[in-house]
Amino acid sequence: MKILWRLSKEASKYKALYLVAILSTLALTLLNLAAPKLLSSITAIIENGGGAEARQAIIKLTLVLVAVYLSRILFRYLSNYLAHRAAWNLVEELRVKLYYKIQTLSMSFFRNKQTGDLMSRVVNDTATFELLYAHILPEMVTNIVTLIGVLAIELSINVKLALLTCIPLPLIAVSGWIFSTKVRPKFRLSQKELANLNAKLQDNFSGIREIQAFGSELSEEERVAEQAGSYTKAVLHALKFSAVFHPAVEFISVIGTILVAGVGGMLALKGELAVSDIVAFLLYLAMFYAPITGFARLLEDTQHAYAGAERVMKVMDTPSDITNAPDAEDMGEALGSIEFENVDFSYEEGQPVLEGISFKAAPGQMIALVGPTGVGKTTLAQLLSRFYEPTKGRVLIDGKDVKTVTLESLRKNIAPVLQDTFLFNGTIAENIGYANPRATAEEIIEAAKAARIHNDIMEMPDAYSTHVGERGMRLSGGQKQRIAIARAILTNAPIVVLDEATASVDTQTEQEIQKAISALAGSRTILAIAHRLSTIQRADLIVVLEEGKLVQKGTHAQLINEEGLYRRLNLMAGG
Repeated sequence: MKILWRLSKEASKYKALYLVAILSTLALTLLNLAAPKLLSSITAIIENGGGAEARQAIIKLTLVLVAVYLSRILFRYLSNYLAHRAAWNLVEELRVKLYYKIQTLSMSFFRNKQTGDLMSRVVNDTATFELLYAHILPEMVTNIVTLIGVLAIELSINVKLALLTCIPLPLIAVSGWIFSTKVRPKFRLSQKELANLNAKLQDNFSGIREIQAFGSELSEEERVAEQAGSYTKAVLHALKFSAVFHPAVEFISVIGTILVAGVGGMLALKGELAVSDIVAFLLYLAMFYAPITGFARLLEDTQHAYAGAERVMKVMDTPSDITNAPDAEDMGEALGSIEFENVDFSYEEGQPVLEGISFKAAPGQMIALVGPTGVGKTTLAQLLSRFYEPTKGRVLIDGKDVKTVTLESLRKNIAPVLQDTFLFNGTIAENIGYANPRATAEEIIEAAKAARIHNDIMEMPDAYSTHVGERGMRLSGGQKQRIAIARAILTNAPIVVLDEATASVDTQTEQEIQKAISALAGSRTILAIAHRLSTIQRADLIVVLEEGKLVQKGTHAQLINEEGLYRRLNLMAGG
């Protein structure tokens, strides 16, 4: 009910569709209730006999019965289609909202999440709301109205028989409660296993090149089979309870039918009940127990929908670590000065990643971060864009604490070029222009020329219209890096973050990337992370990190002449 209440606000915008669907459902239910009464009336006329007058009555009732069944077609269509239309619109809206929620969460949320699991929540788990709003709720309304209507009609026919039909109800209610408490965890587990299967498939499809390169097809097939088996096992475990529950409900319902048939027959023999009333009662009895067995199926569907809804709401209720302050201001176009002021950071409490980091960069300067792998260089750059928050200290741009400006305006001033360059499955032009959708073709070409990738692009079959494939699989590492640099240039952001921009390229490509970086120098503030020290020798300031601490800072000429980590790193690099 709590979930239904929360969703009611979202569903309310489709209230017109739901209203017509509910009214159609009620009309359909009333028509269903009328049909046995008409059949009973025809039986009574036949039982009493009669001449032409009786025949006329039978013809009229038959025509009314035809009209009832034809009307049922119309109202069933309206009930089903409109309920589904409203429900799928709601699912679409929730999918978009859930996606938006996920993309607003901080990087700490994604550290222990698999892409496939998140995809499963957006696609599979939200689909359970269609089950809830297009099937469970409409059928629940139909069943309740049918039960009340049938019971009222049965009481009007014979109170004793009507009360006999109610005997199985407490047993069905108890069995339903036991079933719901037992099966809900099973369906919750099945949803989780489905998400794990999706996560495994997504992971394998993304890494298909590595799988084939290492000849791991057979072992990965076994892992997928194992995960698929876990999902099947979880589903079957849940369905095992259903396989016991549904026949049990049907058997309990049959008890009521047997009682009515036996007692009704005895009453008819005594002349206390007309044959037409028995016929009507048995017809209504089938309608009385159909909703009850329907409730049993709805109970199973509800548990399935609830399990999916829980997973959706868990994400929707996840608080974001990184949000705009209530009084956050638009930064506007920054000049580009950067300052880290006594910054500490840790992903987990008691395990520091950065400690006491302080340095400054004036607009247009190039600052290089160097040090062994895992000392926090990338983390430091991510603090600048507020993907994470410092646990202590401040990060400032143009003298403003980045916490005091809006995230959108902050990140518009920072253009990242990451080591693991991500390209979308589109054309080269679309990828270069991604961060600036209003860029013209001429501007895209100019950015590509500045990034030293234009000549490579023109040699491709479709030039700037060449499709790069998923994650840029059709391009080399160096080409992807230079496209990323072109994308950064096109944003015209005053600050550029280069995270290992030359880490995975050959010497010739490195030289091309260095030329592209040099073209940016002076006009942008550059924060460069590098293992290859040759790329940052002309930096205005080199910050050397070791074990999360700043151990040296200065220019290349200063640091190369003093004992310390930078000199050792330079010697190891053959400098």
